[in-house]
Amino acid sequence: MSWLAAKRLLVTGGAGFLGRYVVKKAHEKGGREIFVPRSKDYNLVEMEAVKRLYRNTKPDVVIHLAAVVGGIGANRENPGKFFYDNLMMGAQMMEQGRLFGIEKFVAIGTVCAYPKFTRVPFKEEDLWNGYPEETNAPYGLAKKMLLVQAQAYRQQYGFKAIYLLPVNLYGPEDNLDPESSHVIPALIKKCVDAVESGEDRIVVWGTGQASREFLYVEDAAEAIVLATEKYDKPEPLNIGAGFEIKIKDLVSLIAELTGFRGEIVWDSTKPDGQPRRRLDVSRAEKEVGFKAKTDFREGLRKTIEWYKAQKSFRG
Repeated sequence: MSWLAAKRLLVTGGAGFLGRYVVKKAHEKGGREIFVPRSKDYNLVEMEAVKRLYRNTKPDVVIHLAAVVGGIGANRENPGKFFYDNLMMGAQMMEQGRLFGIEKFVAIGTVCAYPKFTRVPFKEEDLWNGYPEETNAPYGLAKKMLLVQAQAYRQQYGFKAIYLLPVNLYGPEDNLDPESSHVIPALIKKCVDAVESGEDRIVVWGTGQASREFLYVEDAAEAIVLATEKYDKPEPLNIGAGFEIKIKDLVSLIAELTGFRGEIVWDSTKPDGQPRRRLDVSRAEKEVGFKAKTDFREGLRKTIEWYKAQKSFRG
């Protein structure tokens, strides 16, 4: 019997983009009792809802994925909400999990927690060497507090909590809302829509000089389930693909794959965000045997195909 088969698993945010893949991967690895709360039933910002969730599901293990997230624009417009909601959800889920006596808590952090000017590749020990990039600092710091809480609870209570740091994710089922989507789905939508409507130009935020690392969502789910089963140390764990691409090159690649041949206009009045992002992923490989499998072009192709299918389905 697999380790997961004997556990009652609670996945907050399990109906979201990453969550669906984590739940699917947990099932594939033998998980039988997996509970996915919905926000309409449990508002995890409220302590009473968190207590009720634990009473109703009685989990052994919690993977806390639920978060209020978005791209640079959404972070700039909602810094207070992004800070408060993420901080309260995480702090209360972990505290009530401790009081409830769960076996393990898996906290999902964010690459936004790293300092703005971190040496590349980002090593886990660089996490406290400066302040995060301003446009997403409130979100990044709220998620970073989960690491502080996890380490403090391990030290004082012997509570088994681990902290994972995924990079920017992409893939089918991603959020396409222009108000809150991240860079890859936003660019795919712009290019595909422009091709279909015959537009000859698209406008992209920033200068294109910033770099990012992207991890296919299915690979991220694999890493999270592996770490849930195998990792039990206080140090954070980077989850990434170990490569970076300039936004300028990313736009060219998405334009090529979608067939967009028009002009790309850079709106340099908009922020680039963090200058560079690439994780050192050696610790995850050493500790849990994780290595990203999906080729970037292939992952983008699958995501583009999914978006086109969505469009034709909605018709």
